[in-house]
Amino acid sequence: MKKYKVTLTEDEREELKRIIHKGRHNAKKIRNANILLNCDEGDYSKKVITRILNVSPRSIDRLKRIFVEEGFETALNGKARQRKYFPKIDGEMEAYLIALACSEVPEGHARWSLRLLADKMVELKYLESVSHEAVRRVLKKTNLSLGKKSDS
Repeated sequence: MKKYKVTLTEDEREELKRIIHKGRHNAKKIRNANILLNCDEGDYSKKVITRILNVSPRSIDRLKRIFVEEGFETALNGKARQRKYFPKIDGEMEAYLIALACSEVPEGHARWSLRLLADKMVELKYLESVSHEAVRRVLKKTNLSLGKKSDS
């Protein structure tokens, strides 16, 4: 296993101390700050750091590697997430879904179910595929209940 040496600048050391002493950051950031500060120029051995901070030696090695290869900010805050989620049901599809949920129930059913609505949206070719969970989120957002019956 390749050994990585953590060498902090004076500014980085001060920022890590400020993060640790202020205590208004998430636990992972404070833990990473503690590890980096204790690994600085080999002040302590890995065994001592694992015992003091109650972290695994592998976590220390991983953080040191990230610090050397990707920099101070990435080691402290973690990587920015790359994956983007785009909703399948946009405003237009939402309108179709609500209209469908308010329409007559298919023959043989007492009321619309989430799975039945999802299947019908695909059958009508509004969407290529949609889960019943996505249908539930849209209906919950609009306060539309499939179980209520209107008194008309």
